[in-house]
Amino acid sequence: MKYVFLPALILCSCIQQQADMREKSKQEIMDADRAMSVLAAKEGFHQALLTYADDSVIKPKEGEFPVIGKSALETSWAKATETKNITWEPFRAEAARSGDLGYSIGNWKFVMKDTTLFGNYYTIWKKQSDGKWKFVFDGGNGTPSQDAVSK
Repeated sequence: MKYVFLPALILCSCIQQQADMREKSKQEIMDADRAMSVLAAKEGFHQALLTYADDSVIKPKEGEFPVIGKSALETSWAKATETKNITWEPFRAEAARSGDLGYSIGNWKFVMKDTTLFGNYYTIWKKQSDGKWKFVFDGGNGTPSQDAVSK
């Protein structure tokens, strides 16, 4: 009996450790996503995204090919007008069992002088060797109004 109990105990311990790591990673992703939004309000949208972008980032562009790589993303935004009027809030995150890859989904809001735009976004995150989370893919869409934003 003791030969069955010990392996079962080890297996249960490993499963619990994976679940704990996954929950921790989900919270870290939510925290990184929120911190990126706070930085966007302080430093601007493009600067915030560049700060949190992985070197291999892929960023789709409406009506164009996606931008691939952080340096290409920085170049594509070199002449763009910076804005501090975009905020977002994640409402869900998931993480892989390994704890090093995950995604967040949330709602964004862009306030302009005469109008406010709303939408949804999705971001895929990758844990770096230093333990920080950087995003590898980011996209989203507009919605007609805040009421149309689904959760």
